[in-house]
Amino acid sequence: GRPAWEEAGAEMTSDVLPYEKMKMRLLNASHQTMCYIGMLVGYEYADEAMGDAEIVRFVQRMMDEEVTPILDPVPGIDLEDYKRTLIRRFSNPAIKDTLIRLATEGSARIPKFVLPSIVESLSSGTPNRLLIFTVATWFRYLTGIGDRGRELPIIDPLKDRLQERARQGKEDPGPLLEMAELFPAALTQSRVFLNDLSEAMRYLYGEGARAALTRYVGA
Repeated sequence: GRPAWEEAGAEMTSDVLPYEKMKMRLLNASHQTMCYIGMLVGYEYADEAMGDAEIVRFVQRMMDEEVTPILDPVPGIDLEDYKRTLIRRFSNPAIKDTLIRLATEGSARIPKFVLPSIVESLSSGTPNRLLIFTVATWFRYLTGIGDRGRELPIIDPLKDRLQERARQGKEDPGPLLEMAELFPAALTQSRVFLNDLSEAMRYLYGEGARAALTRYVGA
């Protein structure tokens, strides 16, 4: 027979989809939410970024207000407890996870972990401002230059195209959004998404990453 996983505390389920969705939309998306803004304001490690009260609030509110409302119930999982565990894990200085590792291949991670929640939120009418701000921080990061002119490494198979479009567009997200393999029509044809993304980009470029973050988590 199979190993008795349930005796070790593992939850057995015939439908892993709710678990997968929970992990991708909370754990993996939180990595994206923290890593770009973290590097833009000057951090190198995840635990350093999560020592910043505003970044913690950004991640926490994204999970609580924007992702949790669109998650399916997950049998045997207390979502509030799961989210608390994630915040503790992200903040653990013993792990020493680098933000650049979390940002690696953003062109695969953002479409898989962040954009689906925005698409769902647009159809369900739930909040998505911080998820859209996450996309804006990725676009800003793709220029390869942080807030104080610090060079930011970009590790992505599409790096050349992404960086060229990010630098060409600057605060205009248009050139990057033209990459149809990354951005579904449900977003590129959504007036709400386009307006909110453009607004976030204007703040990131006009005020800098720190002031823009303060604006978004204080709102």
